[in-house]
Amino acid sequence: MRYRWTCAAIGAALVMGAAGSGHAAITVLGGGFAQACSEAAMAGEVDKKFEELCTLALDTEGLNMRDRAGTLVNRGVFKLRRQEYASSLRDFDAALRRDPTMGEALVNRGAARIGLKAPEAALADINRALELGVAEPAKAYFNRALAHERLGDLRAAWLDYTKAAELDPEWSAPRTELTRFSVTRR
Repeated sequence: MRYRWTCAAIGAALVMGAAGSGHAAITVLGGGFAQACSEAAMAGEVDKKFEELCTLALDTEGLNMRDRAGTLVNRGVFKLRRQEYASSLRDFDAALRRDPTMGEALVNRGAARIGLKAPEAALADINRALELGVAEPAKAYFNRALAHERLGDLRAAWLDYTKAAELDPEWSAPRTELTRFSVTRR
């Protein structure tokens, strides 16, 4: 049996350029600016003042390698939320130079690359992140669906949106994207 996938329009997340709302922050503990940056990133903040907390932490606190990489990811997440893709990409690259196995940095770099209209590179990052493991895999599948959709692979996009919805049933974004799809037998 063969199926045909059609899609009404590219998702709202793509139209708005947000590369999904699948941005993965990193928990940094120990007090100070780095922890405040982490908490704001986890809370979904957008304001530039929270990004500045991350910069203060990077400039003034003696962070270990993991916390420095995590703080770079969190700073990049603030930029990503404001659609500053090139700048966020620099932070994710810097984090990955410190810890190339940080899945969240790869998921977010993939999201930035979707925003920069480089879906092939985004797929490579997100696939690697899923291999390494991430704290919130639904976000990785959602962003991978966006990349597949940009590339015109509607079947793969539908499968990844479905997986994201399955992994996080409380998150409405994947279900919203799935409403645009129609799957029919041929």
